[in-house]
Amino acid sequence: MGEAREVMDRLTDAVTKHTDLKAVGELYAEDAVAFTPDEGELRGRDTIVEYWRTMTEAVPGATFEVLHSYEAGDTAIDEGIYRGRNTGPLELPNGETLPPTQKEVRIRGVDIATVKDGRIVDYRLYFDEMDFLGQLGLLPDEPF
Repeated sequence: MGEAREVMDRLTDAVTKHTDLKAVGELYAEDAVAFTPDEGELRGRDTIVEYWRTMTEAVPGATFEVLHSYEAGDTAIDEGIYRGRNTGPLELPNGETLPPTQKEVRIRGVDIATVKDGRIVDYRLYFDEMDFLGQLGLLPDEPF
């Protein structure tokens, strides 16, 4: 197992099993960049840790079941299923906060982390945001 795989595994553990935001912060470079479907581009360690804070508060105790795990050079890739219950407030990109829906979510996603000197410098998270919002019951019943 290479450095990228080890760092990605530690990130998954810190975000799901232990919800350790200090550990999450230590895994990212100060000037790291992340891309997520719900927040777009996030620049800097503190901004990325804040993103994970909102996710772990909205769905505390979530799990991530790895379906496929890869490592190529300085990059680790995981495909898996994120599961949990929305028991905390959900902060939206526009600053609004929604109360917990108490609904279960099961989202398939992909994480890609590029690591240099033991820290993530580039992170990409892909999941179907509409599926996530639909499972939380936050989409209108009628199609647009």
